[in-house]
This record gives sequence, C-alpha cells and structure tokens, in this order.
Amino acid sequence: MEKRHLEKLIRLPLEELKLAFAASCVEGIARKTGKHYSEVYERMSKVGAIENYILKNYDTLHTESHEYVLEDVEEYIQNRERSATC
Repeated sequence: MEKRHLEKLIRLPLEELKLAFAASCVEGIARKTGKHYSEVYERMSKVGAIENYILKNYDTLHTESHEYVLEDVEEYIQNRERSATC
C-alpha cells in the first residue's frame, strides 16, 4: 500500500518536470558562475536557451549528468550570444 501511495505522489505531468529541469539549469549555472539567477535567466531568455534548447531537448538532456548539462547549456548560450553579435 505504501508503494502505491508513493507512486501517486511522485507522478507529475511532463510539462512540470520539464520546467523544474529548466529551473534547475538556471539555478545551477547561477551557482557555477556566481551570478544571480535572474541575470542567468535573462541571458538564457535572450538567446532562447530555455524554450529552444533545454525544453526542446529535455528527453536527451535529463539523462545526462547535471554537470554535463550545465556545461552544455553554458556553451549553447555563449555560442548564441556570439552569433548574435556577428
């Protein structure tokens, strides 16, 4: 009975899981870079990292280590920022 009860507690809609994953990426990069999470979120939003990269590639990204994902997302942001200035 306990197992059945726990299964109900941890089942979240996929969209909620994706958003929580995206939030953990924002927070992780903020911690890693020593910047405020709102600054990181703003940078990510400007280049579409959340919608066009994290959420779009959730199925693959969430299977990777948190460290790898943070590095990958940082690289995506930097590449997009560079291409926007060229």
